[in-house]
Amino acid sequence: MLEAAGVAVFALTGALVAARKGMDPFGFILLSTVTGVGGGTLRDLLLGRGVFWVQDPFDVILCALVALACWALAYRRPGMLDGWGGKRLLIWADAAGMALFAVIGTQKALAVGAPNPSAIAFGAITAAFGGIIRDILAGDRPMVLWSRDFYVTAAATGATVTAALAHFDVNPTVVMLGGIAAGFGLRAGSILFGWSFPSLPGSGPDKA
Repeated sequence: MLEAAGVAVFALTGALVAARKGMDPFGFILLSTVTGVGGGTLRDLLLGRGVFWVQDPFDVILCALVALACWALAYRRPGMLDGWGGKRLLIWADAAGMALFAVIGTQKALAVGAPNPSAIAFGAITAAFGGIIRDILAGDRPMVLWSRDFYVTAAATGATVTAALAHFDVNPTVVMLGGIAAGFGLRAGSILFGWSFPSLPGSGPDKA
């Protein structure tokens, strides 16, 4: 259920980008699907396990349904999903999806016996990769590279908290909520309050 929620939220971000780009229904479905299942696909391939959506197409169908619902809304209410409100929704939905997938990726890796550092890396990969594919296909700068905002750092934090709590045999619900809170909280702080690492000396927005 947690993975389905993460897939749906990330699929929504793909549909929001498609709305901003004025794509047709198939463009919506493509961006929603690669965003929703991209990170989990890379995770499963690297772990040498069956890719989750190949074994059960529910998540791909879910992505398509989210995409078509957003396309219908964008068609009937022009400007609703591609204006400032849509951009803010994209940023927050992406933060939620990132936090969910950081926990999911870490848990999946731990379940097959990956050491904690590797599991944390898998959590960050699962959280970031779908959004990277989405932004590249849309011709945008990947959100993970926006300025110095905490993104991969937030994903890695959520993954680290998940792995740490699981290591001490904490209740699974607490593990899940703790990881999500850590990842989403750090990302939210970056969005709302500008939390970030300091700039490198001599660097700035005009630097290549």
